[in-house]
Amino acid sequence: AEAPRARSAPSYASPASLRRWRRAPAFCAAMGACLSIAGPLPQQRALFFPDRAMPCRQALKGQPCRRKHCTYEHDASRSSLMQLLAVIGDATTTLDVCVFTITCNELADAIIAAAKRKVRVRVITDDIQATSQGSDVSELARTPGVTLRTDHQKEAHMHHKFALVDGTTLVNGSFNWTRAAVLTNYENVAITSGAPGLIGEYTREFERLWRAFA
Repeated sequence: AEAPRARSAPSYASPASLRRWRRAPAFCAAMGACLSIAGPLPQQRALFFPDRAMPCRQALKGQPCRRKHCTYEHDASRSSLMQLLAVIGDATTTLDVCVFTITCNELADAIIAAAKRKVRVRVITDDIQATSQGSDVSELARTPGVTLRTDHQKEAHMHHKFALVDGTTLVNGSFNWTRAAVLTNYENVAITSGAPGLIGEYTREFERLWRAFA
């Protein structure tokens, strides 16, 4: 049966009247019909930097820290980096990373760990930043299971900052994969899953660059 038509909200409605309108049977039926057609909503969350401290190595391994006065972070709920590492750690089939620079050892370690789990890992990065001081790119290039390409363009930068986990989760934002971005800069990362249209656009961009930088 056709869902009842929801009437428009009254102009200049008060908050109380809006609440009553949104609870109206016609409105609820119409919204239910729309959601059943559209399917499940995307799952999205945001991470913000800087963090208070870098994560404790023991905490990253899921082990208790034995230091009496450890100044590193142990609580993942207070560490955006630890939450980002957990997303990368969830990769089971593919991990495609397309970022300007990688100097954060913890993120490089997460990429290497994915390759050791037999995840297909591909990395695209900037050629100039790849040889900068502190870059982890050379180590990644030597890692079995990691395939790496750079832009080979001295006049321009490969300035993207996104990653795709299993082709179903998108990680993107202002965040460079550097220690300075973790501890010093004001940065953001959005994590999105269940949005095949948006994730498909980033997947096509990654594949386009992968072919272009071959």
